[in-house]
Amino acid sequence: MQKNLFIYTFGCQMNVHDSEKIVALMEKSGYASVGDVGMADLIIINTCSIREKAAQKAYSQLGRLKEFKKRKPRLIIGVGGCLAQQWGAKLIERVPYLDLVFGTHNIHSLPDLIKTIEETRVQVVRTEFHEAVKSLGILAPIRNGRVTAYVTIMQGCNNFCSYCVVPHLRGKEESRSLREIVKEVEVLAGRGVKEVTLLGQNVNSYGKTIGNGHDFADLLHEIGSIRGIERIRFTTSHPKDLSDRLVNCFSYVDKLCEHIHLPVQTGSDRILSMMNRCYTNADYCERVDKLRSVRPDISITSDIIVGFPGETDRDFQATIDMMGKIRFDNLFSFKYSEREGTAAAELGDKVNDYVKSERLKIVQALQEKHTLEKNEAMIGNAEDILVEEISKNFKEDMAGRTRTNKIVNFRGGCEMIGKTVSVLITDAYQHSLRGRLLNVN
Repeated sequence: MQKNLFIYTFGCQMNVHDSEKIVALMEKSGYASVGDVGMADLIIINTCSIREKAAQKAYSQLGRLKEFKKRKPRLIIGVGGCLAQQWGAKLIERVPYLDLVFGTHNIHSLPDLIKTIEETRVQVVRTEFHEAVKSLGILAPIRNGRVTAYVTIMQGCNNFCSYCVVPHLRGKEESRSLREIVKEVEVLAGRGVKEVTLLGQNVNSYGKTIGNGHDFADLLHEIGSIRGIERIRFTTSHPKDLSDRLVNCFSYVDKLCEHIHLPVQTGSDRILSMMNRCYTNADYCERVDKLRSVRPDISITSDIIVGFPGETDRDFQATIDMMGKIRFDNLFSFKYSEREGTAAAELGDKVNDYVKSERLKIVQALQEKHTLEKNEAMIGNAEDILVEEISKNFKEDMAGRTRTNKIVNFRGGCEMIGKTVSVLITDAYQHSLRGRLLNVN
């Protein structure tokens, strides 16, 4: 008898990909993924705890599931991801109707854990770390004619930035073998995937834990030679590990898209040091200059945290000045949120929430201006767009992205999905572009 699975996913692209892996695993155990939570026999909440907002969303969702459990007592509810890793059995204490808590190293055990719960109805908590992350190589299904896919190349982090809980929740850095990754991408290409996004907490560190001489630049070169793959993207990069070899990939790996997400976090050298970021404002700007020298049209996006403990008006102004100098294409900006277990949680001189909110407004208003200017500069350009899906705004439109990772909507039909088309950009908005189809390549 078929059973149904529903997954809520919070957080980053890696969490989205982990959820895809969970679907692949549970399908082998007789569960089918459904889009209606009311039909589910198993509900998984895949969580993130990097930001307080993501954690609160997960807790709110758990609260709403209490009524589902009352109406359907044999419903199994599980929590995975970083919040599960962080809280473990405490989640069961806080949410007594939970059946399962599984951490970031235990996705591969999910079918066995669910079977145990089905047979015994006991609550299960599994948050131990393993020597190797066995879920890294799970191949997620490609559904509904999708032409883009995620590929995890590594997990964990060895950097220990003072504000970041990732090393504590994802464990130490672990890279997959180059051959294994290439084989997965070849399989995806055979299934019609045209674009892959390589995932890791710090992809620039790829290969260091393997010790066989292969680095991230080597991996990009290998994937760039795979027939059927037209575009390569990756996230996320740490500025201190952005090597000249990797920068140069943007000039000679033709399939590597002209976009990099390079989190800066702050423009203040004093705060960068307190964050344990291991670079200065000048170091970061030098890396940006190198990227733009080898690829003048490269799109650069970033992360900024405002209100880190001890951040003064002068520190904040250094961030604004950096934004004015670099002019990012887009930005993810956040108020600093204290995470238990991090070094920054022990710092004094906290910035009050009102000041953090005001600073965030300034950052976001300035970035909106820069983003719109960047988008408006593209009006009149003919851009190659990989058509991904029907537009979320109008069913008569198709949607895809430029190589610089900007969303473009244009009038077209479903038969274009998976094709690269030339589109003349006619209008620019804050979060997208609009264009007119010129031809299909």
